Amino acid sequence: MARVVVTGRIPSDGLDLLRRHHEVTAWDEDRAITRTELLEFVRNADGLVTLLTEKVDSELLDAAGPNLKVVANVAVGYNNIDVAACADRGVVATNTPGVLTEATADTAFALMLMATRRLGEGERVIRSGTPWQWGMFYLLGSGIQGKVLGIVGAGAIGIAMARRAKAFGMSVIYTGPTALAPEVEAELGARRVDFGELLRTSDVISLHCPYLPETHHLIGTPELAKMKATAFLINSARGPIIDESALVEALRQRQIAGAGLDVFEFEPAVHEGLLELDNVVLLPHLGSATNETRTAMAVLAADNAVAVLAGKPAITAVAGR
Repeated sequence: MARVVVTGRIPSDGLDLLRRHHEVTAWDEDRAITRTELLEFVRNADGLVTLLTEKVDSELLDAAGPNLKVVANVAVGYNNIDVAACADRGVVATNTPGVLTEATADTAFALMLMATRRLGEGERVIRSGTPWQWGMFYLLGSGIQGKVLGIVGAGAIGIAMARRAKAFGMSVIYTGPTALAPEVEAELGARRVDFGELLRTSDVISLHCPYLPETHHLIGTPELAKMKATAFLINSARGPIIDESALVEALRQRQIAGAGLDVFEFEPAVHEGLLELDNVVLLPHLGSATNETRTAMAVLAADNAVAVLAGKPAITAVAGR
């Protein structure tokens, strides 16, 4: 039996699957494992099941030792993994695409509704005990029907977001390195545009691209300046895609109308300026946080680890370099 190390708490279905095949050592404390603890915890592992909070780099791979064959990340994103370092050591890196598509799109859509309709502000009024009275102009928000949704990164989650938007009467434009299949464009009524046009013409921009060196601070001061003053920015992808300091300034100056964020540049830290603003909705990285989705993610990661350790191809391997 191989030794599989699970670096954080995951749903029991994933652990049970691993234990049916291998010896499993799992971190089971509520707190995240520290780096020092992690380097010791992974020693002599044949497989690692990791969370996005763990940095999988050369140091960690070397600490695990020469028998390591697979790193199964319980996330669709894998910016926490040095994939090239894995490839250099013959270690297969895997992720969990597909199973969190709908839950994450739900969260992005919820952020859009909360931001455009000022629902977070309204709830804070009630919870704070602030006196209020219904009025024709009280906490007026913006409707989304007939508005333009700009999707940055029309992968599975971006497409799912677009489907929801179409059902609510929005029109969809998107930008990305490749065009959608003609039948998908037709289904969504979506039109591919360049990034500049998307910034200028969208009423809501929703980010669904992966976090890569080329998408670091994809949205910064120049890009925010091109957006409509009535536009909203939604991010359920990865925090560093947005320059948070630039976003705080744009929100303060009402350069854009508002934002909805599920992820943060220096997560779990949140820019203090964001905490002071009413025109931004803030969630603690809840994109895939349903019982069903997190269980499916854990099971897929476990399936990947079991497959590789059995000498079979990974189910969802990430690209080598």
